[in-house]
Amino acid sequence: MKTIEEINRRIKNGEVVIVRADEMPELFEENPRRAAEEVDIVTTGTFGAMCSSGAFLNFGHSDPPIKMTKLWLNEVEAYTGLAAVDAYIGATQISEDKGFEYGGGHVIEDLVAGREICLRAESYGTDCYPRTRVETTLTIDDLNQAILFNPRNSTQRYNAAINSTDTVLHTYMGTLLSNRRNINFAGTGEISPLVNDPEYRTIGFGTRIFLGGAKGFVVGEGTQHDPKNGFGSICVKGNLKEMSDRFLSGATIPGYGTSLFVGIGIPIPILNEDIARNTAVRNNEIKVSILDYGVPRREKPIVKEVSYEELFSGRVEIDGKKVKTSPLSSVKISIEIMERLKELILDKEFFLTKPIQSLPRDTELKTMKLREEVPFVEDVMTKNVIVAHPRDSIITVSELLVEHGIDQIPIVDKKDKLVGIVTSWDITKALARHEKKLENIMTKKVITSKKDEYLDVVARRLDKYQVNSTPIVDEENNVVGIITLADINKALRRR
Repeated sequence: MKTIEEINRRIKNGEVVIVRADEMPELFEENPRRAAEEVDIVTTGTFGAMCSSGAFLNFGHSDPPIKMTKLWLNEVEAYTGLAAVDAYIGATQISEDKGFEYGGGHVIEDLVAGREICLRAESYGTDCYPRTRVETTLTIDDLNQAILFNPRNSTQRYNAAINSTDTVLHTYMGTLLSNRRNINFAGTGEISPLVNDPEYRTIGFGTRIFLGGAKGFVVGEGTQHDPKNGFGSICVKGNLKEMSDRFLSGATIPGYGTSLFVGIGIPIPILNEDIARNTAVRNNEIKVSILDYGVPRREKPIVKEVSYEELFSGRVEIDGKKVKTSPLSSVKISIEIMERLKELILDKEFFLTKPIQSLPRDTELKTMKLREEVPFVEDVMTKNVIVAHPRDSIITVSELLVEHGIDQIPIVDKKDKLVGIVTSWDITKALARHEKKLENIMTKKVITSKKDEYLDVVARRLDKYQVNSTPIVDEENNVVGIITLADINKALRRR
């Protein structure tokens, strides 16, 4: 029905008709043919944490010159394996002095906001680059080039996250409360760019987009582009010097690391009725899997299939219980992006581009190829576990520790269910204080593990909670084994 050239002429002549993605469903439902004929552009938008983001920076040569081999910006290390004074700062690289509180995403935000950045660089020195160290301060105006280049942004849709374990988990999907007490989800649903062009008919290599408050481009498919399963993504670039910290914001994800909130808006040209139909998608049509992040494997079990409409409602029913949902993306700012994009087009400052090549639709997502088997807890744990009962005497338990040469004993009830744990240090303190009851000194909140977990996962758990052993329990909380830090270190050294 239409071409991009025709739509650009309408922009130039002030005749273009633009609607937001959340307005299109009603227009299309009333009269599909008329909506396709009269609407020229549907604006889409998303604003959320996009970890696979970063910027290429060129600092210019110092005098005498230096070939930077190590570089820090506000104590965040940047990659310098490019050329003498080129570097790439990644959004998730964390500060060497502030940890999770500050990272590459914050450096990018500070640059865009015009704030001064501290640069520190080192080199081994060469005949043509004799300098071995430099320290200075700069702003984005001092750079020759500052190019936002994000390998994976604006994923088509996202799985939601829940946690079935007894402990709080800190993940890239935010903080997940224990025992399925919250659900976190990302993405903006019916207004998200790739959701409105799921067949990539108008979004491809060379598509002009709104990126971080300025004009940018799609330069290819994103990393981990998985179109067969509805998880397509795009690789984007733009001039960081033209961007705004309103639409680029450094972020700290508690207990996980740093990231960059990126604002992206893509205009979808309505070339025919099929494209119009795709932009009329509603939140209740977009399905999302809620995955259990309490299972520390890449392939996580699906707890429930829901729609974005259910997620945005604030509550989702799981096994008869209403669980609170929380968005990790901002619909409010995404709508602001759509409106800003509309203004730029109406002001004749933004014209559409025809992709020079479509995004691939047949790629398959691969997992990492490993050369060695990853050990499970079951392969290493001690299966014949010495246990005690709450009413046992402290003297009896101390004798068990000495007799078997162990440092801890799980405590079980009459039905052999785990109710606590006692260590040799607990016994020592109890004897010094003349305490006689075991149930008064045992730790009741026990860090447990399962026999089908990876050894690396349990090692991380022991480190996180600063304990040196964990009982292995089954689904009924029966003790089936125990594993210590020494067991794990021995197994990992063999690997």
